[in-house]
Amino acid sequence: VLARAYLVGGCVRDALLGIAQKDFDLEVYGVDYEALARGLSAHGRVDLVGKSFGVIKFSSTSGGQWDFSLPRRDSKTAAGHKGFEVAFDPDISPQEAASRRDFTINALMFDPRTGEYLDFFGGREDLAKRVLRHTSAAFVEDPLRVLRGMQFAARFDMELAPETAALSQQLLPEAGTLAAERIWGEWQKWAAKSIRPSAGLRVLRETGWLALYPELVALIDCPQDPHYHPEGDVWVHTLFVCDAAATVAIRADLGEEERAVLVLAALCHDLGKPETTATAADGRIRSFGHAQAGLAPAAALLRRLGTPRAIGDRVLPLVAEHMAHYGMEASPRAVRRLAVRLAPAT
Repeated sequence: VLARAYLVGGCVRDALLGIAQKDFDLEVYGVDYEALARGLSAHGRVDLVGKSFGVIKFSSTSGGQWDFSLPRRDSKTAAGHKGFEVAFDPDISPQEAASRRDFTINALMFDPRTGEYLDFFGGREDLAKRVLRHTSAAFVEDPLRVLRGMQFAARFDMELAPETAALSQQLLPEAGTLAAERIWGEWQKWAAKSIRPSAGLRVLRETGWLALYPELVALIDCPQDPHYHPEGDVWVHTLFVCDAAATVAIRADLGEEERAVLVLAALCHDLGKPETTATAADGRIRSFGHAQAGLAPAAALLRRLGTPRAIGDRVLPLVAEHMAHYGMEASPRAVRRLAVRLAPAT
C-alpha cells in the first residue's frame, strides 16, 4: 500500500490565516509505526519518545523538524481528559481521522504533493466566518476541548457556534477531572497569544463554564458609575480592559510571559469591586479601596487557573497598584517608588 502523508491541524489553519509557521505536523496513512520510523531514518534523525501516541519527531539532515503521526481511533473508557483507549490504524480513512479532531478549523488537511485541501467538515468556511464549531459528536468525549475553544476564540477572534456551546455545557460536570497543568496550558495561551481575550471570556459564559470561576461571575451586574463607566457593569468593563491590554502587548511586541502578566492583570484588576461597591448619598456609585480588596480574589482566581507562581507574583502587585496614577506626582522619584512596589516579592 502506498503511504500517503498530509499536513494536519494547526499548521494548516494558521497558513490559511497568514500566520507564520514554525511547527509542522504530518499524518501518515497506509504504513505502520515501525515502517514509518525506518523510512524516515534514511533521511535524518528520528526520535521515538512519542511512540505511545503514534508520534515520531523527525529532524532532517538540513536542520528541519517535523512531527509525523499515525491516524488513530480513540475509545472513551472513563470520565475526563485521559479516559481514552487509543488504537492506531494506518488503514483508517482521512475523513474518519479528521472527525476525531475538536473543531472544524483544526480538522483541515493539506496534501503537499497535489496542493489540495481536504476539508470534510466546512473548516475553511468556518475560518472565513470566524465561527468556532465542533467537528463531530466525539467533541463531548474530552472536557479540555471547552478550554481549548476558549483560547482559540480569543486567539483568532471567533464566536462559538450555538450548537457547540450546548455540547460544552454537557461537559461541565467533568471539568473537575482536568489536571491543573492542562488547565493552565489553555489559560496560558489565552493570556499570552490572544488578540481579543474577551472572545474567550464570552465562550466561558456561553458554555456555563464561567461558573468554575466565581471571582469572575461576581463581576456580572456589579454596577459602576455611568459618569466614569458608560460601557456598563464591571464584567463588560473587564472585557474591554483585557482587549486593550492585548492590544498594548502586541503594539509593544512583548514576549509571551510579559504579555501573559499584563493580560492576567487586566482580568484581575477589578475583582475587588463586588466587595466594595456602594451607592453614596449623592447617588454616585463608588468602590473605595477596591484595588487592595482585589488581592484576595485575584490570588484565588490565579490558583484556579493553575498560574505558576513566577507569573502570579508579578500580577498581584499590578492589581494592588492599578489606581496608583490617581494623585501621583509626575516625577522620576514617584515612578521609581511605584516600580519598587510593583516588583514581585522575593
